[in-house]
Amino acid sequence: MPAAAYAGKDCVCQFKRGICDQTCVQDMLDTPFYIACLKLRNRKCLVIGGGELGLEKTEGLLACDGDVIVISPEVLPEVEALAVEGSITWLKRDYEQGDLEGKFLVIACTDSTETNIRIYDDAEERAMLANIVDVPPLCNFILPAIVRTGPLAIAISTAGASPALAKRMKDEVSELFGEEYARMAVLLNEVRGWAKGTLPTYQDRKAFFEGIVRGEQDPIQLLKDGREKDVMDIIIASQQRAEAELAQA
Repeated sequence: MPAAAYAGKDCVCQFKRGICDQTCVQDMLDTPFYIACLKLRNRKCLVIGGGELGLEKTEGLLACDGDVIVISPEVLPEVEALAVEGSITWLKRDYEQGDLEGKFLVIACTDSTETNIRIYDDAEERAMLANIVDVPPLCNFILPAIVRTGPLAIAISTAGASPALAKRMKDEVSELFGEEYARMAVLLNEVRGWAKGTLPTYQDRKAFFEGIVRGEQDPIQLLKDGREKDVMDIIIASQQRAEAELAQA
């Protein structure tokens, strides 16, 4: 099992308190995390550890087209299968100094506190992204629960306070924002080029898109009712109206 920070158990972070008293995470709920969506396509992403958590993190990175390298002497059969098919690179050994060179981010889930601390310190020296799973003081970024539907990605974070609550919220958000929202995003994306090329200001473009998504007829409800053509008619009418207003200006 990976080393994890739990009160009353052996300390697994850089503060080396002997027995964990959770003082290292007391400010987590007060920490204002900067939420960002990372573009991982063709970027080298390192996962150190090949157990269940290593597999979970590997699959998450692959879902975002990351170029994934796994370092671990042993891995689950599922991780090995990904290596055999060529989806990832598996280095069958322990972590070594220099493994972070040329990498964009590292996620580690080893059972060695010393190794985890070394990985984090090495990453900090390089000013690169590092997440040591379940050890908040050894992370400079955290991984929220993610709801993915088509091009939509909704992140849910409790700042590490309760993964169970984040999972419940993820389930509820998944039900609330379904396929119709993803389809609406695709339809609106198809007219982004027109909007940028036709509407002169940011405010004009903002008003155009908000007029569609907040109009008298709810496009989401129309999509739920199977009336995609009506949504397309609303978009076309909005384009024609905007062009007419520009011509009169």
